[in-house]
Amino acid sequence: MTTMTIEWRYTVAPDLGILSVAGHLGEDAAHRFTGAVGWVLARGTGPVIVDCTELRGWSVEGRLAVAEAARRLAAHGRRLELAAIPADGSLVPVADCPPLPVHDDLTTALAAHGTDRDAMPEGREERQQWRTGGWTG
Repeated sequence: MTTMTIEWRYTVAPDLGILSVAGHLGEDAAHRFTGAVGWVLARGTGPVIVDCTELRGWSVEGRLAVAEAARRLAAHGRRLELAAIPADGSLVPVADCPPLPVHDDLTTALAAHGTDRDAMPEGREERQQWRTGGWTG
């Protein structure tokens, strides 16, 4: 049996963070996503946009991990937002989950915060980035 997992990259931008996720967010990868959210909590402030542009799909367990991440972030006064969710577009409704804004793509999500994607080129001093070893995005 093949284990499907995710790779992630976290970028700290002024006043927000971007957690880009690639691969398949299923039962096997939920713990890795949870670990990424822990990394995000320790290294940034403000809202967190989960960029799903490179995410091939997500299972019920993966969507529940997203809901749990929203709760964890809310407990620290931060909001989770989603950009470019997988084509099925389904989220698992969880009664105690804070609202999850969903944006068509990362550009739209950034624009909602008054940030232009082109204003965040690679190498800017105010931007820090961490990633898993397999990140190719």
